Amino acid sequence: MAMYLILSRCSPNAFGVPKEFNAEDVSSKIEKECSGATWKESFATLGRFDAVDVVEAHDQREIEKAAVIIGAYRHSTTEIVVAIPWTEFLGML
Repeated sequence: MAMYLILSRCSPNAFGVPKEFNAEDVSSKIEKECSGATWKESFATLGRFDAVDVVEAHDQREIEKAAVIIGAYRHSTTEIVVAIPWTEFLGML
């Protein structure tokens, strides 16, 4: 299974009701609607992106669908990057 990072930038008015940002609801919806994807964890970040979600998926389509779900819950735009474990990356060199 490939590991992906979903980087999100929330709209300025998305933080009106912080309790709407329930990670359990998001992970539950991803597990229900994206059978090939598994949400692992979310992180708030203080930089170019507001949040980083770690998701594993068998298929790129599943990760794209998960990104749409995350974007809808957070009222955000998302960017997806593939995450390769450092030791695996070094082994490819």
